Amino acid sequence: MTQIEEFNYHLPKELIAQHSILPRDHSRLMVLDRQTGKLKHKKFFEIVDELKEGDVLVFNDTKVFRARMIGKVGNDREVGKVKAEIEIFLLRARENNVWETMARPGRKVQVGQTICLEYGIKKLCCEVFEKKSDGIVLVKFDRAPEDVIVFANEYGEIPIPPYVKNKPERLEDYQTIYAKEAGSVAAPTAGFHFTENLMEKLKSKGVQFEFVTLHVGIGTFRPMKTATIEEHEMHSEFVSISKETADRINQAKKEKRRVIAVGTTTVRTLEGVASSCCHPEPFDFAQGKLREGSFIAFTGDVNLFIKPGFDFKIIDGLITNFHLPKSTLLVLVSAFVGRENVLRAYKEAVAQKYRFFSFGDAMFIV
Repeated sequence: MTQIEEFNYHLPKELIAQHSILPRDHSRLMVLDRQTGKLKHKKFFEIVDELKEGDVLVFNDTKVFRARMIGKVGNDREVGKVKAEIEIFLLRARENNVWETMARPGRKVQVGQTICLEYGIKKLCCEVFEKKSDGIVLVKFDRAPEDVIVFANEYGEIPIPPYVKNKPERLEDYQTIYAKEAGSVAAPTAGFHFTENLMEKLKSKGVQFEFVTLHVGIGTFRPMKTATIEEHEMHSEFVSISKETADRINQAKKEKRRVIAVGTTTVRTLEGVASSCCHPEPFDFAQGKLREGSFIAFTGDVNLFIKPGFDFKIIDGLITNFHLPKSTLLVLVSAFVGRENVLRAYKEAVAQKYRFFSFGDAMFIV
């Protein structure tokens, strides 16, 4: 069993970034060679020099919506009773207009009650459907999920992480420039560093872009509270990979071109699909390529927890930010590059005063 404490490190609070550097591609970049452990310090726009023609960058095109809203709980028939104020954090839509949510304070929410989100004359109500043991509250709206998202984007708040003290005024400030598919409650922040200008330079160099979708949910940001990583349970998240994208990634692997994930959410998408829904041994090491049809189009849930010992089948490189101590994301990066290499790189990043977490600087691991 592996202790979660093994993925801890000291981080001065002043190194937790509160906003993105502008322009975003002027953030710092640490390049880490996972074979040699060698480190290089650069600016993110210099990643052009680290990539080569034929490399495939895979981005997560999910789009954050204003998932946090304030409502009041209580049935209208309870005349004269003051309704409790409740914060509803929309996590993900299920079937039949049911949503997974987090409600605070949860003790004031009971099955069968109605929660109404009221903003002037506009109102959206839901019924508390179920309270789960892990703190998730299922609620049912009388509107389709896309209509709930439209309402949330008009009246809700940006679901920024708790360590960011100043909420961005614009949703675009907590969004990648290529965000497309609405459904995330947290941004795939490794993509923050890409600007239109940088992407044009990468295209000109012959770098190939591919897009997948993982709607970031509670599985990404829920902290590990168990003593060992083996005891931690990941929550499922929705992913989607088109047939065209899968075919092009298969072709890149066949031609032994590098497939580089932009962000840990992209890693979980690619490796989750390859590991859980395809051929049990997708990669034919004798032939040096993926087996025919092994990496396929997929739409559905993935709840893969990548930890040391994991057999990476798709990615050859990773662009990522610096993650929270004792987090599943730090464990994932450690699985790819080795725990000792990661902690040594993080120690160096602290010494060099890199900016950490969502709005912070980046690493390129090859």
